[in-house]
Amino acid sequence: MEKSDRGPYVSVRLGPVSRTQTFLLDSTAPAPRPGDAIVIRTEQGTTLATVVPTIGAVAAARRALPAQSAFVRHATDDDRAARLRHQRREEEARRSALALIRQLKLDMKLSRVEQVFDGGRLIFYFTAEGRIDFRELVRLLAAEFRTRIEMRQIGVRDEARMIGGYGSCGRPLCCTSWLQTFEPVSIRMAKQQDLALNPSKLSGLCGRLKCCLRYELPNAKGELRGGCGDEGTCNNPSGCGTGGCGSGTCTCHK
Repeated sequence: MEKSDRGPYVSVRLGPVSRTQTFLLDSTAPAPRPGDAIVIRTEQGTTLATVVPTIGAVAAARRALPAQSAFVRHATDDDRAARLRHQRREEEARRSALALIRQLKLDMKLSRVEQVFDGGRLIFYFTAEGRIDFRELVRLLAAEFRTRIEMRQIGVRDEARMIGGYGSCGRPLCCTSWLQTFEPVSIRMAKQQDLALNPSKLSGLCGRLKCCLRYELPNAKGELRGGCGDEGTCNNPSGCGTGGCGSGTCTCHK
């Protein structure tokens, strides 16, 4: 646990492959330790999270960032039991949805099913090339599970961040570990680094150009990871090293 000017905060992970996030703590509550389960309030509602150790260097970099939510309480045995029931319900809903998608011949790929902590709705995340008419699918799922059904179309990069995996470097995907936002990546960035223009080498698990092609570019001072590696803070669409940093269009090292 670390402290900021606004009070104590804690690093947590919302899922097995999700990146670490920072949340404000209730100063009157006992401080949780790594491995503890706590209930937090997010923009999507209340959810269960696991406290993880905070790396000093990472904590210092994130101290100025706005805390994303607030601590509610330490998780109880009932909270843990509820989460286990939700996981079983998510698996059941996923199997049913996959069968219905095949039956209705919908051109979509189901990525993940999420049961919100209060049990009020099931969220189905999917990818598709275009717009999908899923009204019949929603009707059948609502009739089977007797709850509110929400369909959310996501991109392939969001799907990779949601599912997780390991890159060709042998490390967990950047989008599931530290990357805060997806920045534009172009083939020109690979050319600037004198990389072989082999699609199989330059593409990540999502099938798009690797995010690391952007933050491994040298900045205006010629320093590798001198700014673009600072958790995606480069604002130059053409990438650092193209003269943008010197022209004032990039703030990655300011």
